[in-house]
Parts: sequence; structure tokens; C-alpha cells
Amino acid sequence: MFLEKDIKQIEAKGLTLEKVSNQIEVFKSGIPHVNLVSAARISQGILKFSDEENNELISVFENEKNKISILKFVPASGAATRMFKFLFTFLNDYNPEHESINSYINNQSNKDLYIFFVGLEKFPFYKEVMTKIHELYLNYKSLNTNVKSLLFVKTMLDENLLNYGNSPKGLLPFHEYKNNVISTAFEEHLYESALYSSTESDAKLHFTISEKYKNKFKEEFNRIENKVAIKTGTQFDISFSYQKESTDTIAVTLDDKPFRTEDGSLLFRPSGHGALLENLNDLEADIIFIKNVDNVVVYKYKDEVAKYKKVLAGILIKLQQQIFKFLEAIENNKIDEDKIIKISDFLSDKLNVKISNDFKKYREKYQIEYLKEKLNRPIRVCGMVKNEGEPGGGPFWLKDENGNISLQIIESAQINTKNKKQKEILKESTHFNPVDLVCGVKDYKGNKFDLTEFVDFNAAFITKKTQSGVEIKALELPGLWNGSMANWNTIFVEVPLITFNPVKTVNDLLKAPHQIKD
Repeated sequence: MFLEKDIKQIEAKGLTLEKVSNQIEVFKSGIPHVNLVSAARISQGILKFSDEENNELISVFENEKNKISILKFVPASGAATRMFKFLFTFLNDYNPEHESINSYINNQSNKDLYIFFVGLEKFPFYKEVMTKIHELYLNYKSLNTNVKSLLFVKTMLDENLLNYGNSPKGLLPFHEYKNNVISTAFEEHLYESALYSSTESDAKLHFTISEKYKNKFKEEFNRIENKVAIKTGTQFDISFSYQKESTDTIAVTLDDKPFRTEDGSLLFRPSGHGALLENLNDLEADIIFIKNVDNVVVYKYKDEVAKYKKVLAGILIKLQQQIFKFLEAIENNKIDEDKIIKISDFLSDKLNVKISNDFKKYREKYQIEYLKEKLNRPIRVCGMVKNEGEPGGGPFWLKDENGNISLQIIESAQINTKNKKQKEILKESTHFNPVDLVCGVKDYKGNKFDLTEFVDFNAAFITKKTQSGVEIKALELPGLWNGSMANWNTIFVEVPLITFNPVKTVNDLLKAPHQIKD
């Protein structure tokens, strides 16, 4: 199947022939659907706390945070292209000489386009675009509305002009404050981090970015560092990494043969956010907050958002302290029948671990080994918001091929919706995963876990793409907060909707959490 030059290409990427061959086997065999047992709901896999309990958990975090190392991890490698999808279509299709802008919107029944133009002056980039337009078109004021509308979108998106569609999402104008002060999503993450992930020394943030944008991110940090430091009283330690080429996956034809480009070389593609597990695994911290780059709010909402980050971290610390005590007791042979029962109950009641039906039949030695293996894992506490129709993953109980039942974040693409029972369970889902995690990645001795050992490789994704006009199949690794963390200890907690404010389309910037009201 592979030529000598293929092997050299594979090895140059940091891959092995065995790994690539295994990827091709995955295409051939397909990826099994998950087996849902039930949707996770309040008191059935999702915790909900009172105000008093929240305050207690915040106190746990505040009391411990200066004794541990904390890091915020922000996946930020994506370009903003999808944000402007409907505007790219408009740019390609609309001819102001043939019809008015209002007629075009009505004929297309394009609600997104209507909202965009109605809210135009409320976008944080409005003044920047208008300034650029007046530089380019000295006769702009004399033009009719149809041409003006087209020129506005063209100035935003044209790769020779502002080129927003090919810019990293983290560096786009996201919010406009008083006196025309513009803030990017990248900047907002710094302000937010100062409220919960900073310690007495500084606030550490790590952004995974596309390498071609590294200088732009560094320039943005240099531009805002002093301003944000003075406003927050916090010094920032910012680091960047890039998705590793060794995590790319081979693309294949529709009949599962390696796809070759025009020059005969193999085609490899980035393998989705699951590839970032390697980046996460390289980081050194006791606790890591994970949040997507586009999930930020204007400053007046930040205290509320920070509050629930502290709640999640408080839960993590409280559970971790108990886990470490149990593991130290096991290591020091301070374990008896009562302690075995206590640990077993803790795993079941607090960590959502379904104890094997055969556990009581094990000899004591094997019971202890079993409990240690279940306890000694990375731990993640995940915020969950009530489902209001957003696309993406949700919390479910599922059963694996060995009959083990566990809590997981599952994407709809992993579910066999042709199966009536599975479809009903999906419909019963009440909550949604907003990518709001706090992770403990060290063991009770302070050693880092190797996170690659806790992945469910059956949770990968096969997708169809187009390459040079030809339909191909691509392989995405198990998602970072999905299958990549499948074998972590997992806790789900309901958090309010204000903590989830992603900008998936440009019109999301018109929503209240992204707007400043005078």
C-alpha cells in the first residue's frame, strides 16, 4: 500500500507506519455508535447546588488556590471563517445592479442577513470597517444603500482588506466599551482569568493557536499587557503551542484507499480538537481550567462567570483531597473492611463510578487493587447548562463494549438516531456541554498523569470532506472533552446560562452578554 517515499513522508510528520495503517483500518471497520443507557439529569449524574453550598465551595477554592499551581487552557487555533458563512454567500451571490438589498433578503428568506444589517452599528467592528471604507471609496456617501451594503461586507471579508474571515477568532473585535475602546476575545480571557485563575504570583494562560498567527497573538499581548495588568492588578504569564503534525490523520478515498494529491503524495489532515490532548498533556499545573476562545462576556458579567468557575474548582479540590487521602491509606496499608466499604461508597456516590457486580466476590487484595485503579485517575468537573437547542455534546450515561457504565459527554453524531430507543434517550436530554471544565491532572504523589492513557479510541469521528473537488473521508481523533477524557473520573454540575456565551456566528455579538448598554 505504501511506497518508500510515503514512509519518509509519514516519518517526517512524526507518525509511524503502524499508526497510519491503524487509521486506515478504522476507516474500513467504521466507528461503532455509542450505547446510551440514559440521559444525565439533575440528581441522576448532574449535581445542582444551593447558594449556600456554592459559597462553601468557593471558600474551599479561595483557601487553597495560593497553595497550588493553576493554569487556564484556551483552544484558540480556529479561523473565524464559519462566523461569516452567510456573509460569504451574500458576497458571492448579491448583485446590487439587479435587485435591492431588501428584495434580496426577502427573496432569500435570509433571517441572519436581516439581523446583521439591522444591528450593523452595534457590532464592535463597525467603526473600523467604516474608517476603512472611507479610505478606499471617497465617493461612498453618494452611493446607494444597495452598493453600500455590499461594500461593507466586502471590506470586512476581502482577503486584501480587513480579511476578518481568515483571521483567528481570538483576535477579532469582540466587544466595544465606552470611548470606542475595542476588546478582542483574547483580551477578555485575560480579564476573566484575573478573577479566578490568578494566584499571588500571576495568572497563567496557555493558548493553542495556529502557528501562522503566532506573531499576531504576541503583538496583541504586547499591546494590551500593561493596560490589563494595571486594571486587574495581575501579572500575566502567557504561553502558546500549536497542534502537532504527529496528530494529523491520513485521508482516504470513499473506498478506503489512501488519498493522493496531484503530486502523488499522501494527504494528511488536522484531526480536530482531540489532537490538543497532546498539548494539554505537555502542561505543568495542579489544576487546569479549560474554556473555548469564543466563550467570553463583557466585563460587567465577568464576576458572575468567575463565581461558577470557582465553584467547579472548589468541587474538584474537595474531591481530590479525599481521593488523595484514600490512596495514601492504600499505599500505607492502612486499609480494612470498613475502609473498603467507605471507598466503594465514595466512588459510587461522589465520583459516579459504577462498581462491578462481581466486586464483593473478589478477594480483599483484588478489591483494594480495583479501588486504587478507579481512584487514581485524572479528574474533571464539567459545567452543564440547560439545553436550549444549541448544537453539540451533552451528558449521558453510556455502556461500553465491556458492560461498564459511565458518565460521558457525547456528540449527537456518535448516537444511532435510527434506533428508536437511542433516539428517545437523546430527546430526554436536559443539559448541554458548554466546554467549561476544571481538571486535576496530577496523582496523589504530585506526578503528572499521562493523559494519553485514558482515551477511548472508539470515540473518534469519520467525516466527509472535499479535496480538489473530490469527496474524501477524514478521521478526527476523540474530542478533547469527549472521548479523550472518557476514562477520567467525571463530575457534572449545573451552571447558569450566563456562563455560556459562544460566538458561533457574527450575529451572536449582538446578544446582551456581548453588548455594553449606556
